[in-house]
Amino acid sequence: MTWFDGIDLLGTRCTTCQAVFFPPHHGFCRDPLCEGEDLVEHRLSRRGTVWSYTNACYPPPAPFVAAEPYEPVTLAAVELDEERIVVLGQVKDLTVDDLSVGMEVELTAGTLADGHAVWMWGLPR
Repeated sequence: MTWFDGIDLLGTRCTTCQAVFFPPHHGFCRDPLCEGEDLVEHRLSRRGTVWSYTNACYPPPAPFVAAEPYEPVTLAAVELDEERIVVLGQVKDLTVDDLSVGMEVELTAGTLADGHAVWMWGLPR
């Protein structure tokens, strides 16, 4: 199941209650008040506001690959403008000193130390 397509995040939306979920989920609606079982792909909005943020000052454990020498990365939990759900991701080209709660960010792409392309949050273009 794909979570990321180019620079779009892919979630699912329940056709019964319209609730949106990320990461994508199939089989049944996660809303405990809904009995829906039909979930369809939903492209999430690309902008949101910083809900919380932190830095990771230690390298991740195996099997993840860290850059040598390790440089801390910044992570942000971002509330998406349209869906009002919070999505965690690495922040590109910003540190915790550059971020503030409520700050607007936009989905972008970046590369991890192991070469994998991932979604990241960055300043709006």
